[in-house]
Amino acid sequence: MATANGKTVYEDMGELLKRLGNIPAKRICLNPPPGTATERDLIRKHGARRKLYELIDGTLVEKGMGHPESVLSHQLGAMLWVFLQQHDLGYCTTADDLVRVLPGLVRGPDVSFVSWKTRPEKVIPQEQISTKVPDLAVEILSPSNTRKEMQIKLKEYFLGGVKLVWIIDPKTRTAESYTAPDAKTAISADGTIDGGDVLPGFTLPLTKLFERFAALPASKKKPKKK
Repeated sequence: MATANGKTVYEDMGELLKRLGNIPAKRICLNPPPGTATERDLIRKHGARRKLYELIDGTLVEKGMGHPESVLSHQLGAMLWVFLQQHDLGYCTTADDLVRVLPGLVRGPDVSFVSWKTRPEKVIPQEQISTKVPDLAVEILSPSNTRKEMQIKLKEYFLGGVKLVWIIDPKTRTAESYTAPDAKTAISADGTIDGGDVLPGFTLPLTKLFERFAALPASKKKPKKK
């Protein structure tokens, strides 16, 4: 990987995929070509053809989304909205949001919370890409997300100033709460996630978040060898 005229240039697709966390190549937008995309391109294509994108080093990358992830992001956003109507701590957004996390890096958390401490004027500006990094960023895993991709996102979020990250796994109905890339609290399917110092007073049992989802198939126990 090299930089030319302020743009990132990759030697081959393998190098690009490694930078992005070894995600499926089908999530990489080729128009505009990788390494040349701008925030203007992102705004133009974001939401078109029902696809959401992020901008990473001049490359538009499609967000991995599906039916369960969409339901969960809206459901969690609604729960946060109700809580924030009772406790005027800030505001929340869902998956179509765009946030400039670092120079050249625009992410779209599935759900996010911005504290009024971040925006003391208590006014939501009319900007297509937010210049204020959220205090809480939530990522809901989809089948196309890779472990490496999520590790990269975690580091970038905290470098940008995010204070709390939740990663929710619809497949296992579990979650992970991070206050730093290496400070994780695992939350079991019957556990409760909370906002800590970032969103004081907010708690959510994961069973409530998933109560409308079909029951998980019972795990098959392997027969014991005689």
